[in-house]
Amino acid sequence: MNKRFKRILIELKNHAPFTLFGAATGLICMLLFMNVGSGMNLRLFQVFHPLHVILSALVTASLYGLYEGKARFIKILLVGYFGSVGVATLSDCVLPFFGESILGVAIPVHAELHEHETAAGHEEQSRQVEGPESETGEKTPGIRERLHLGFIEDWYLVNPAALLGILIAYFRPRTRFPHAGHILVSTWASSFHVLMNTYRELTAPMLLGIFVVLFIAVWLPCCISDIVFPLLFVGSDNDLSHVHHH
Repeated sequence: MNKRFKRILIELKNHAPFTLFGAATGLICMLLFMNVGSGMNLRLFQVFHPLHVILSALVTASLYGLYEGKARFIKILLVGYFGSVGVATLSDCVLPFFGESILGVAIPVHAELHEHETAAGHEEQSRQVEGPESETGEKTPGIRERLHLGFIEDWYLVNPAALLGILIAYFRPRTRFPHAGHILVSTWASSFHVLMNTYRELTAPMLLGIFVVLFIAVWLPCCISDIVFPLLFVGSDNDLSHVHHH
């Protein structure tokens, strides 16, 4: 257990530089796509989130299969699915949502709101809340940030993506993909989730806060998915010295 804990700490340290770079590219993506509308940001999220799930399932399932030996497919399927969909949801949806709530990106700075472009069906699901009182005592309309759970709302994309990654890992467990690429895909998915809920001007303090959110949202979940989660199910007598194989 002590050896495993030390290995996890080493991997967290090694992953930090990739994640810092990824968070920086996430900010660049937000600046480039900040004016395209929430509908387009939703579509971009629907590209990068399933792609993140594929890569996460591939890494998680292959790591488990390599170190556990001839594991039954059902075990690889369960570890790969929950280790990818669960952690990718945490990384791309849940943690960005909490960051959005703390930063207040969905709270407009003007009393009068402009019309915002939304995807078909996305606008109907968005919740409208009352904003601060105006000088006349009337409420101005506001917007509340919305948690978009990919495996539920985009189930037709996310669940097949997880299965694809698991199948690749099962038949070709030594398939490799640069971990820096995995970090970038995860960061971009998180960035577009934030953009879907952003209705404020991206000032320097706001960008700094988003940078911290992106770093945390990617760093811990990706390490949990790629390293910690599969090793929880690997026998303690297996060699963990080459865990960082991707």
